[in-house]
Amino acid sequence: MSSSPASSPGPVSPASSRRGSPRRPEWAGRNYTLLTGAAVITNLGSHGALIATAFAVVQAGGSAGDVGLVAAARTLPLVLFLLIGGAIADRIPRHHVMVAANALNCVSQAVFAFLVLTGDPQLWQMMLLTALCGTGTAFFNPAAEGMLMASVSGPHANRAFALFRMAMNGAGVGGAALGGAMVALLGPGWVLAVDAAAFAAAGALRAFLDVGHIAERAPGGGLLTDLREGWVEFRSRPWLWSIVLQFSVVVAVVGAAEAVYGPLVALERLGGAAPWGVALAFFGLGTIGGAVLMMVWKPRRLLLAGTLCVFPLALPSAGLAVPLPVWGLCLVMFVSGAAIEVFGVSWMTTMHQEIPEEMFSRVSAYDWFGSLSMLPLATAVAGPVESAIGRTSALWGCAALVVVVTAAVLLVPDVRHMTRKPSATIGPDTESGGNAGALDLAKPSPADPSPAAV
Repeated sequence: MSSSPASSPGPVSPASSRRGSPRRPEWAGRNYTLLTGAAVITNLGSHGALIATAFAVVQAGGSAGDVGLVAAARTLPLVLFLLIGGAIADRIPRHHVMVAANALNCVSQAVFAFLVLTGDPQLWQMMLLTALCGTGTAFFNPAAEGMLMASVSGPHANRAFALFRMAMNGAGVGGAALGGAMVALLGPGWVLAVDAAAFAAAGALRAFLDVGHIAERAPGGGLLTDLREGWVEFRSRPWLWSIVLQFSVVVAVVGAAEAVYGPLVALERLGGAAPWGVALAFFGLGTIGGAVLMMVWKPRRLLLAGTLCVFPLALPSAGLAVPLPVWGLCLVMFVSGAAIEVFGVSWMTTMHQEIPEEMFSRVSAYDWFGSLSMLPLATAVAGPVESAIGRTSALWGCAALVVVVTAAVLLVPDVRHMTRKPSATIGPDTESGGNAGALDLAKPSPADPSPAAV
């Protein structure tokens, strides 16, 4: 969850400084500005589209099982194509991969919107279109990660990434709230159309990225050799694979609870899409609060502090099981958002100081892959589980699993004792595509807290 500014501003003379000419900070080069702006645009659209997709299925007469199948159709290709996407992004210009992925997402969402607005979309059509969107995301994320890392210089990376994360979290808040309101007022089809337009606009911005300063990458030993070397590095670190195993369960149950059960509870007990959008917006506000906290708090035991902050991720499932009133659900979503941001920063810092830079992308790909591996299955079986034991019991089960696997990972000595090195700083290479949650990660839920996704 690896450089110089892509387009550093030229020198400013004392005379021009006295005139007060507008000037970007030194670290906010052209590429960084384009990437941040494009990512904010797509995040605004995608957070609303997540809500709209679930309600489009329900509006078409779908059940909880159908909502889960559509969610699974989105995440399955993300899991299947992620490693391939990372390999391709290391072999051809990354901005070409990004623009092509945005084009695929734009077309799939536009067709989805057209079907919802003009007729009665069939389940297989919705599954196919969301699968195409997930495929685009699988190829986009590794390429976008590399471009973002190359867009700022090391000395300024901490400030640049702090602003990037703030911008992304703010866009998530606005997108979730606006998306929920638009679904309630206009219907899900128009929200999906807005998402398609956002992908088109962001793809156009990314087409102007400058890659002339990026050195040619030396050819490796082939895809299988690269993946094998990454696997050896990954499995040699118990703290790494144990937390990824933990998150394979956490992401699965949180994703099922919030992508499948959450919209249904909101529809039946909370008043519909708008209150659910507000609750998801409070999760985004929590991530902003957590980011602010981590600007001033630097826990010495990185993984211990981060892992303890995974326990609150059980709260949203428990809140939906009760169910809490809207204000209570907003509160627990805020707390869980702040907690996962603490984990995310701790995880990035640990990865930065412990993983060799030349291995970071491949290790990060395994982080992503492992963390998301069980999500398609969880969302697909959410409906049948609800039919078998009831929605309330299923939600309490989700909460219990988060607590159990998080307690289990604390038994790993390195998780309890890993300490921050005095020289460890978060640079461009620490914004791994896994845990950062930025870079337009099409999460099955805005609270997808994988080590590759926070």
